[in-house]
Amino acid sequence: MAPVIDPVNGSDWLALTDEPLSYAAALEWVGGPGWGGVVGFSGLVRDHAEGRTGVTAIDYEAYDEQVLPRFRELADATRGQWPAVGRIVVWHRVGRVETGESSVVVAVSSPHRAEAFAACRYLIDGLKESAPIWKREHWPGGSDWSPAARSIQPVRAEGP
Repeated sequence: MAPVIDPVNGSDWLALTDEPLSYAAALEWVGGPGWGGVVGFSGLVRDHAEGRTGVTAIDYEAYDEQVLPRFRELADATRGQWPAVGRIVVWHRVGRVETGESSVVVAVSSPHRAEAFAACRYLIDGLKESAPIWKREHWPGGSDWSPAARSIQPVRAEGP
């Protein structure tokens, strides 16, 4: 399986895994007594997609050797723009993810909510733009690559 960067002594937990993602665990890990704002995002597989109904699952594929370096760039750029950010979680699943399950989790802590909200949004938007991860949607009677796929972009140094 693809590697996971465990947060042994760091402030960033970056992971690409085929294991289920725990949104609660991400929020708990980024939290702490010094952080007044903890914000998270969990992207769930839904039962429809662009022009498709009855989606039952998505298979995620990744260019493993490039995903974690992109996650690292995103975390570093986040800290560059919001230096007060405490901890960061960026996790993404690969393999089969069923409807209702989380495929991506991003969480951030900061002394204040404004920075936590902005940093979390920057991380999820940046991940969607820059991480080489693709999805194949499945529905009764068929499957195909997502028509919403876009070309991979470099990590933006600044948020929205």
